[in-house]
Amino acid sequence: MTPHRIFATSFASVYPLYVRKAERKGRGKDEVDQVICWLTGYDAVGLEKAIADEVDLETFFAEAPRYHPNASLITGVICGHRVEEIEDPLMRRIRAMDKLVDEVAKGRRMTSILRGDDSGARRSAPTRPA
Repeated sequence: MTPHRIFATSFASVYPLYVRKAERKGRGKDEVDQVICWLTGYDAVGLEKAIADEVDLETFFAEAPRYHPNASLITGVICGHRVEEIEDPLMRRIRAMDKLVDEVAKGRRMTSILRGDDSGARRSAPTRPA
């Protein structure tokens, strides 16, 4: 069976589409970066390097520092397929990333998007009593 053509698509070509989708809905690039980094374990430098090196999606996920253990909690329909029912592990990871970005664009709370894992959620500064 021939590998799906999305595997050879560069991360650098889909990344701006993710950002544009989020920005159209009033969300920001930083939120897109946050969910991608949460999912893959990349830091900001690693993410920028993957974009600059124009790695394909297969390489992007193969070289990911740490695929988040809560990624298995990502469920729902994206591109007409249920994420949790996709058999190919790479395709499931790609669609899980799509799903997270979709949830950012839909305005969901970050703790919900990150499947209850607060470690990736940005914390606001504590307020001081007046």
